Order: sequence, then structure tokens, then C-alpha cells
Amino acid sequence: MKASASFIFLAFLLIATTAFAQKKNAPAPYYPEPTQWQTKTPAEAGLNADKLATAIAFAKEKETKNPRNLEVSHYQTYGKEPFGDGIGPFATRGEPTGIVVRNGYIVAEWGEPLRVDMTFSVTKSFLSSVVGVAYDKGMIPDLYDSVYKMMAPVNVYNPMPGANKADHFGEPSLIRLFDTPHNRTISWNDMLRQTSDWEGTLWGKPEWADRPGPNPAEWQTRPRSKPGAVYEYNDVRVNVLALATLNLWRRPLPQVLKEYIMDPIGASPSWRWMGYENSWVVLDGQLVQAVGGGGHWGGGMFISARDMARFGYLTLRRGKWKNTQLLSDKWVTLALTPTPAQPTYGFMNWFLNTDKKYLPSAPATAFAHIGNGTNMIYVDPEHDLVVVTRWIDNAALDGFVQRILEAVEK
Repeated sequence: MKASASFIFLAFLLIATTAFAQKKNAPAPYYPEPTQWQTKTPAEAGLNADKLATAIAFAKEKETKNPRNLEVSHYQTYGKEPFGDGIGPFATRGEPTGIVVRNGYIVAEWGEPLRVDMTFSVTKSFLSSVVGVAYDKGMIPDLYDSVYKMMAPVNVYNPMPGANKADHFGEPSLIRLFDTPHNRTISWNDMLRQTSDWEGTLWGKPEWADRPGPNPAEWQTRPRSKPGAVYEYNDVRVNVLALATLNLWRRPLPQVLKEYIMDPIGASPSWRWMGYENSWVVLDGQLVQAVGGGGHWGGGMFISARDMARFGYLTLRRGKWKNTQLLSDKWVTLALTPTPAQPTYGFMNWFLNTDKKYLPSAPATAFAHIGNGTNMIYVDPEHDLVVVTRWIDNAALDGFVQRILEAVEK
């Protein structure tokens, strides 16, 4: 028995040592250079070319039926909400577009991968990343701290005040984002997980007017939910987080994103993060535009599929790019932690596949950055995959992912 036990122990030790040596000697992940992204054929990347072509054809066939003129699309959908007028720029979109990246290499592209288009709520993933950089730098000591503790009043720039000052006498001239009994209890974590139930109006949009409930009598009268208790997807509150983060950084958020995320991952110079016509503030004596967290009323991130894929690859590699940790592994772990009130949501806009509920055909470890359109950055650590698909019908997302994974051979 002793000899047998010794043999089993030695065999286990040999297996463990071999596995460690293989891991240690495994080639470092490939990261594309800023102006060059190497390609591989499907066969070289372990994909079946015919099945991959079937998946791409499916994405094209399932193009969203919404108008390509996104301003028209807005007024056929969100523009019907109370106070639903567009206040940010819209653009006419391009063809159904996508990219498949395996092991870091581009395996397939379709449509117009270099075209800069709106990406709607994928913008939220860039916003939460800017918050993540602040957290990693110690600017936010504790995500469970009240945001109110760190907020200075905001001076909104109004170039055309009423000529008759008496008409506006007594009106507040500063915005205090979290200065109500309820809002004072909201933490950064609540804002990131869309569980804050923040109350108020920002940029002319009351929070109750975004995806309003069926009973108008309750829009302004319902009791507030305790922060963290109820998940509600709400772009007014996302814009509050964007303004609070601007207040924290004291510099335009697109500049922060460019310096700490987009330039290091080699993104092109073509992306733009836009705000609203009325979202200008005076900050430290300078005019700064507060950006939007999506395209709900226009604006948000305008970006190419190639640059979306680079960002997706950063999240696949858990915030690491080459030898630099742009977002800490701790932050990525938090972003991938299910929200108790909505287990398929992490930090905005990391959609999780908890219990395979969000994308039944994908592994439970997969996640996605999602925006209207539909724009999706699908990230699959189990298969070392990043897939961008743009302008696909939302109901077709799982069918598309299913066909992509059927193409994986090894």
C-alpha cells in the first residue's frame, strides 16, 4: 500500500510539474500594434471556415429593422417618451458589421469595420472603465462610500440667462447631484450597478421620464427604493454618474479615457465621446462638456468596430494590455460580479451570462458589452474569443453566438 501511495503521489507530482512547465512556457498572448492587427485564417485559429461563414451570413440576414437614420429611429422609439427630444448628435449608420477575434488575431470581418458609428449603451462600459481607473488610483477609496461625500456643486453654463433677473430670483444656480435625503445614501457601487433609484432631473430629463412605467400617476409619487435593492436601467442616472465622475476627475472624461485606456490599447484616433447641447459646465474656470452615457437622446460614443474589438480584447485579458494592467484585476472581478438585484448585470455595461440566462448558447463565463442597435462586444474567455456585431436584431444575439461557437473546432 505504501509503494502504491508513493507511486500515486509521484505521478500526481509529475502531472502538476508538467502542467506548470507548460503554463510557464506557453507563449505570451498576442496584442495588436496601434496601426497593425495581424490576421489568421479560420483554420489557423481553430475555426471551421464554412460554419463561420454561416454565422456571418446569419448576422447580416438578421439586420435590425430600425431605420438606418438614427435620428428617425430615435423619434420612432425613445423619442416618444416624456421629454424625449434629442439633445445630442445622431448619425446615419452603416451596413451590418462585425469582427471575429480568436487568440488576439482577426479571423474574419464583414461590413464596414473602420466606419465610425454610434454605439449607444456600449458607451457605459467606457464610462465605468473611467470610474475604474479612478478607483485603481485611489481617487475613490471605497465603492460603498456615499457619492455625496465627494461631490462639489456643479456650475452649469447658461449662455442665455433670462433678461429679467427677477423671473429667476430664488432659483438655484448650482446643481447638487446628491443633495436629497435619498440621494445622500447612494454609493458608487449603486450607480455602477444601476440600483441607485437616484431622484431628480439632469439635462432637462427627469429620471422618471426614461422608460416610464405604465401608470403615469406613479411617475412622480412612488416611494423610493433603498439603494441596491432594485435594478432599473436608466440613462438619466447614467448621465448623473458621468457628471459625478467628471466632477471627480476635474477634466473632460474623453481625455481621461484616451490617456488611460484608448491610447494604450492602440485605438485609432477616430473615436469620439460626445455630450449634449446643454451639458456644458464651468469647471475650474473652464468650459467642459459633460458626456453622455449612451445614445438615448443622441451623443455618447461614436466608434469603429475595430476599436470596439480592441476594448473587448482588453476586457478578455482582464484589464491587461501587454505588460501593463490598465484596469486592475480586482476591478474586472468586481465588474464581473453579479448584481444581487439583477444577476445578469455586473458594472455598467458588463452583461453577464449567469446561469446561462442571458445567452443560453454561450458558456456561463462569457459576458458582453451591449448597446442599442443592437451593438454587441461578445467576450468569451473559455474560447479566447472576442466578437463584435453591429446592427443585428436583439432577438438574434443568441442565435448568432450559437453559430459562432459551432464554428469552434479546438
